[in-house]
Amino acid sequence: MNKKNSNKKQFFNKIYRAFKLNFLKLLRTPGGVKKVSLGFSIGFALEMIVISSACLVYLIFYPVVKLSGGSVPAAIIGNVIGKLTFLPILLMPFARKLGSWIYPLHGNRHKGIIHEASIMDIFKGDFSAIRDVLHGGIHILIGMSVFGAVLGVISYYVIQSLYNKTAKRRLEKRRSRNLVYEQIGS
Repeated sequence: MNKKNSNKKQFFNKIYRAFKLNFLKLLRTPGGVKKVSLGFSIGFALEMIVISSACLVYLIFYPVVKLSGGSVPAAIIGNVIGKLTFLPILLMPFARKLGSWIYPLHGNRHKGIIHEASIMDIFKGDFSAIRDVLHGGIHILIGMSVFGAVLGVISYYVIQSLYNKTAKRRLEKRRSRNLVYEQIGS
């Protein structure tokens, strides 16, 4: 095996191991199933708007999780898993389109006509380039907020079912182990 394939395999192995470690941490997080799944879903949803909010969402991360009654460790794990999936980057073009549907701009300037701006336009007092950048950022922020809300709701139910399934499996394993010890003892 050549070195390039080996490095690629190591990279994917590291990503897989990071997912597995964070998932095991999530399932062992203290708190009830609702608290853990709520914390995870909030952390995962807030990860969707990190890039479009210029990381300012981290200022409200802890208060939002605490006020909603979610688990902070589960929210951090959800945030990390959101980073590892690269979903915020992959969804960004779709988020911009969705944001422009929700909050359309008016005027002929934005109907497919591309205006190339230079720094000299800004010095002359034409701030339309800055406005265009800000409106594009608002579109992405709106679209990523919608995606974050949808993915947060979906992840809530997925984590809740996985948490319940794992708890049930651990309980059955514990019962079978106790049954074996009782048979050995008698």
